[in-house]
Amino acid sequence: MAESKDRPAEAVGSVSGSRNALQPLPGEDDEEPFTTYFDSKIPIPDDETHSCFSFRKLWAFTGPGFLMSIAYLDPGNIESDLQSGAVAGFKLLWVLLLATVIGLLLQRLAARLGVVTGLHLAEVCHRQYRTVPRIILWLMVELAIIGSDMQEVIGSAIAINLLSVGKIPLWGGVLITIADTFVFLFLDKYGLRKLEAFFGFLITIMALTFGYEYVTVRPDQKQLLRGLFVPECRGCGTPQLEQAVGIVGAVIMPHNMYLHSALVKSRQVNRSNPREVRDANKYFFAESCIALFVSFIINVFVVSVFAEAFYGKTNADVHEVCANASSAHAALFPSDNATLEVDIYKGGAVLGCYFGPAALYIWAIGILAAGQSSTMTGTYSGQFVMEGFLNLRWSRFARVLLTRSIAITPTLFVAIFQDVEHLTGMNDFLNVLMSLQLPFALIPVLTFTSLPSVMNDFANGLFWKIGGGAVILLVCSINMYFVVAYVMALNHVGLYVGAAILSVIYLAFVARGCV
Repeated sequence: MAESKDRPAEAVGSVSGSRNALQPLPGEDDEEPFTTYFDSKIPIPDDETHSCFSFRKLWAFTGPGFLMSIAYLDPGNIESDLQSGAVAGFKLLWVLLLATVIGLLLQRLAARLGVVTGLHLAEVCHRQYRTVPRIILWLMVELAIIGSDMQEVIGSAIAINLLSVGKIPLWGGVLITIADTFVFLFLDKYGLRKLEAFFGFLITIMALTFGYEYVTVRPDQKQLLRGLFVPECRGCGTPQLEQAVGIVGAVIMPHNMYLHSALVKSRQVNRSNPREVRDANKYFFAESCIALFVSFIINVFVVSVFAEAFYGKTNADVHEVCANASSAHAALFPSDNATLEVDIYKGGAVLGCYFGPAALYIWAIGILAAGQSSTMTGTYSGQFVMEGFLNLRWSRFARVLLTRSIAITPTLFVAIFQDVEHLTGMNDFLNVLMSLQLPFALIPVLTFTSLPSVMNDFANGLFWKIGGGAVILLVCSINMYFVVAYVMALNHVGLYVGAAILSVIYLAFVARGCV
């Protein structure tokens, strides 16, 4: 699948001095009137006094990594975090750490592809793959983007409902997300740095709100550190194993590879100068490390809050506390001895019952920031993917209108005709959907970054080829287990047969992609 369409790829001219089909033509970046994010490029200052590492240069490269890290903080990740804490306590924090490190290594590959070639992953796919597999690959990635978009709409709608004390119904919150996305999307017209600063502001809101919950609950630091650095799970059963798999599926997002490889194009890098390319790779990786460290800390806040306060609790325990607090959310929890099950809506309600209304509202603000920021980056991902795979230039308005409509229609239907439990329950299905799409991002990015014809001197060495292949095989296997566990839980013979047939087709196509 990773063969050139009609012509062999030569060495990339940006590094070797000769031009090939992968290298953008002169002025190509300027002839994209409808593209997002690249109306201007950030110049990189020369810093001769600090040849090894310059904080001035690091600041100039800072931005794309933080936008990329927002995918690690979307409502789907927050829900996975709180469920991990409630189901397994602190025991799965090491899985979160491992998944974040794996995600960092994969993001490094995506960023290097964009820096070295001057093209993002979707554009390289357009040049390397034949028409039929390219279209199928595009559809798979679009499914992942739409699935992620639906999670973000759900998260924003729930946050708005909580903040309005139920006065704005869930379907109203879904509709509001249409308007606010259009408003925020045009912020880049005020300058690239201002847009990146706005995303930084949203990340700060998440850090402050979830950090407030962390300080309020005061988790056991010894248990937290043990959970982070001791890879074990004593007394764990099937629910904890499935939750561990769910953590990996929630953290590593397929469309994020396409997004990150495009965002790095926003810096002025002379690709004919190998030293500048090496510098760009170094500083982008350093920035990604910082950004994902921040996102990891925020995720740890959420896991720790629910591990400390709600691990081992039953519905009856929570119902009693909510009833004593005269909370309207007491009805969410039946008076039985079943283990407490939480989602982003119930999570806010439980925090409000135990720690007061302030905890509930601050939780909702954090969820709203997560939903809004990830909605915007998801829209950028969709723009890059469509432009790259199809060489199609759509205005941002048309692109957002299409993806918003597709994402909102089923979400709005569930919000109107079902309750909040069904709405939040869609997250499980959407996580399965995105897990299925993961190979369609990871295999291309490893393949292309390993090809000297694409990356020249910056192609992956043997260590990265073997290590990257092993990591991708591990991640895809974990995600397939998650999919199988989800289908088995549905407990319907017809669904088993349908899933088996689809699995054969799916695995055949994935195997074709490895050839």
